[in-house]
Amino acid sequence: MPPLRWGIASAGKISHDFTNALSTWSKDHHLAVAVSARKLENAKSFAQLHGIEKFYQGYEALAKDPNVDAVYIGAINPMHYELGLLMLDHGKHVLCEKPLCMNEGQAKKLLAHATEKKLFFMEAIWSRFFPTYIHLKERIDAGDLGEIKEVDVEFGFLLSDVDRLRMKGLGGGTVLDLGVYTIQVSLWAMRAVPTKIVANGQLNEEGVDMEVNAELQFPNGSVAKMKTSALRKLRNTAIIRGTKGTITLHDFWCATALTDIDGSRKEFPLPRAHHDFNFPNSCGLRFEAEEVRQCIAGGKLQSASVPHSESLTIARIQDEIRKQIGVQFPEDTRFKA
Repeated sequence: MPPLRWGIASAGKISHDFTNALSTWSKDHHLAVAVSARKLENAKSFAQLHGIEKFYQGYEALAKDPNVDAVYIGAINPMHYELGLLMLDHGKHVLCEKPLCMNEGQAKKLLAHATEKKLFFMEAIWSRFFPTYIHLKERIDAGDLGEIKEVDVEFGFLLSDVDRLRMKGLGGGTVLDLGVYTIQVSLWAMRAVPTKIVANGQLNEEGVDMEVNAELQFPNGSVAKMKTSALRKLRNTAIIRGTKGTITLHDFWCATALTDIDGSRKEFPLPRAHHDFNFPNSCGLRFEAEEVRQCIAGGKLQSASVPHSESLTIARIQDEIRKQIGVQFPEDTRFKA
């Protein structure tokens, strides 16, 4: 199987971390071959740092590069939809940073387009490919936790001055930036679609959410309690409680450690990379990259761990939470689910 040749769309912090994580695999498996950014000098310096041969100003040139098999989209939230369409229209498989789109309407159109083009497309819910998440799934599948009754998850840091989170024009707010993680871990444990959502939140002067409390209620009476905040650091764990036992994921969005049912702590260390990372445990981005390679090699258009249906459920929950707390983006009037 030849290496998967990656194009990197955007030269920002998360793209650096993804490309750095990619380099921890053998070049026989993964190869970053091109990068594009809005400013040529940014693409050039990114390429020099990571040893990438080609760099482009703008994204169309990357889409047209015949040597690129798959594109990682690390651009800001409002760009995901257009960039996703662009890459698909030029025959590229896509791994798109979360949140997939600004709302469910966009996500539906984008995923339908990927299916029509017969190309692989996955929202980058990287958490689910960590060994901790695989361990949790195996425990649930084996019935070791019994029936899952509650997920209690908090995700918060002091981020109120970070532009991508505080500004409406950049697709800000904790629901899209942090809430996607609390939602996905709840769905990973519950294996169901919530029947009721109750939410309240605190908005900033831009009209985006800085803190949110939400509850997802499921058909069997189980509940996911979620809290996100850009105003303060929270405990940042996900506690999964079943009728037979409890598992806690520490730093749950990038968990390299968990407390198992018997109270023992299990560690799953990450390898070292060539450069420092911008965000915690970002070397774990290597796992989702390998999932993309394996799926494409197997002729799959979706990952079983983050199928299109799950991305649409996440988007639908985000939309409902935003609706209840009064956060609206221009895309909400243009793209109806």
